[in-house]
Amino acid sequence: MEGTRVLIALGSNLGDRAGFLLTGLARLSALEGFAPGRLSPVYETEPVGPAGQGPYLNAVLEGESALAPRALLEALLAIERALGRVRDHRWGPRTLDLDLLDYGGRVMREPGLELPHPRLHERAFVLVPLADLQPDWRHPTLERSARELLANLNSAGVRPWRPRY
Repeated sequence: MEGTRVLIALGSNLGDRAGFLLTGLARLSALEGFAPGRLSPVYETEPVGPAGQGPYLNAVLEGESALAPRALLEALLAIERALGRVRDHRWGPRTLDLDLLDYGGRVMREPGLELPHPRLHERAFVLVPLADLQPDWRHPTLERSARELLANLNSAGVRPWRPRY
């Protein structure tokens, strides 16, 4: 498939976190116009937002999309909803969170869609897996690599996840 390189963050902190990530990946793989590529290692991370939330599992997926940015975002939101995501308060717990981080280096500011993701450079839980996957990826407006952006953050709350069998 000929498409645009995209980066998508995945996260879950409710229920079967690993199961939600795997199901999300399966749904992305089945999405017409999207071809998944490499997946970063999975990390367990401290939650950002309201107190009382459990830890997250986070990862970053690279892929190619023949879908336009808005269409890809709508598909990500539909996958979230299908897996029980409820948006009742900002930064609340979630079954699955899919964030479009980057779409071929494009810069966009539209209602409901900002590229690159407006807070990715502030979030160790995004930058640690992103730097594992693509350490030299460059933020299109800050003009710094994932590795350089990560060097400015405290990543102590981001730990490699080890599944328990």
